[in-house]
Amino acid sequence: MKTLVDPTHALARGLRAIRTQYQVPESFPPEVQTAAEAAARRTPTEHVDRTAEPFVTLDPASSTDLDQALSIQTAGGDLLLRYAIADVAWFVRDGDPLDAEAWRRGETIYLPDGKAPLYPPVLSQGAASLLPDGPRPAVIFTVRVAGDGAVKLDGAERALIRSRAKLAYDSVTAADLPAAFAELSRRITAAELARGAARVDPPEQEVSATGPGAYQLAFRPRLAAEDQNAALSLATNMAIADALAAHHTGLFRVMAAPDARAVARLRNTARAYHLDWPEARSLDDYARTLDAADPQQAALMLAIRRAGQGASYAPYRDGVTPWHAAMAATYAHATAPLRRLADRYVVEATLAIANGRAVPETVSAAFETLPKVMAKAEALGGQIDRAVIDLAEAVMLSRDVGETFDAVVTDADDRGARIQMCGAPVVARVAATGVAPGDAVRVTLTGVDVDKRTVTFERIG
Repeated sequence: MKTLVDPTHALARGLRAIRTQYQVPESFPPEVQTAAEAAARRTPTEHVDRTAEPFVTLDPASSTDLDQALSIQTAGGDLLLRYAIADVAWFVRDGDPLDAEAWRRGETIYLPDGKAPLYPPVLSQGAASLLPDGPRPAVIFTVRVAGDGAVKLDGAERALIRSRAKLAYDSVTAADLPAAFAELSRRITAAELARGAARVDPPEQEVSATGPGAYQLAFRPRLAAEDQNAALSLATNMAIADALAAHHTGLFRVMAAPDARAVARLRNTARAYHLDWPEARSLDDYARTLDAADPQQAALMLAIRRAGQGASYAPYRDGVTPWHAAMAATYAHATAPLRRLADRYVVEATLAIANGRAVPETVSAAFETLPKVMAKAEALGGQIDRAVIDLAEAVMLSRDVGETFDAVVTDADDRGARIQMCGAPVVARVAATGVAPGDAVRVTLTGVDVDKRTVTFERIG
């Protein structure tokens, strides 16, 4: 899971059970591994030489599946973001064992103790990854970023690149990055504010030990370099989405805004965390004020991230504007092809239209079938994420049976109430009547079953 880490291995036994329950693959079939090893030896023949360009990567220190490398140039008042993306389609051919297995998986599955990658490591962490140990085939998107943050795709090409450095979020300095990196990120962020975007990036949760056999869920600080780097990916995905829509093709990421009930639930969550959310202030406006360095505000950011109706994929349709509410823009996924199946096809379509070619029929056909495949993969990922959170909550509370806690009701129906604990990022259900959303309640933790990943509360006031 990308939003929870377990450095003390407190969840190890439970994670093994989750992997078994959800049939998380531990390896690849022999024919897929053999195909990956052969693909890794494939020599690029359609790539221009851009190895002299000073690309760098910026990721978590432990990452080896590097999808993106960047360089930035100036062009008058504009900035040119040269965003190199792993050329997965060069290694994976339609219908081969690698392709078939990727369609079965859909996306990389993340858990705190490791991941089940979309492609075998010999590719995803080797030949196709933009590591700094030699030339790598890539697709370079050139995105023009104006002074007001407006973005436009200026070109796309297959190229050989050589990353100068594998930079890490927790150790990178301004001197390591292109001179205009911070300014480009500032422009993108300013444009988000101007168009009313409500993108929320909460910090990672971490299971940390507080004593022998005792644990808590805490938030790791989100680093400025993470937010700045996310802005570059956002700019590229938006520019690509606009180019695809203009050519009446593509696969888009779409999401509706949280409905009134979800917003009301979030207001009650804010109350549980003793946060002041003025009644007249909209969710979008309030979310922009939240500080991820504050644990209570970080917890609310996490709740906001989970509150929407969920993002999905949609192919282009005439007369329909694909819209992503959190981005307040038309948006596509193109920058993580090592981890998401759909991105490979978006990259291929963009390459075609940027160079005056027709989009391949296989790509257009894939746009029609990918939404269902990606939805299935995301549903599985969501179930695993929820199971991991349930496990972490059970482990954290396992020594607190009999303790009493303050909570706030966020939802109530004929089955009881859903409550948000005050001071901890824990949501649970409790049998309760005569309560309404927003009510403060007192509950006693009556049971914890770590193996079943359940916690039980009883209302006492």
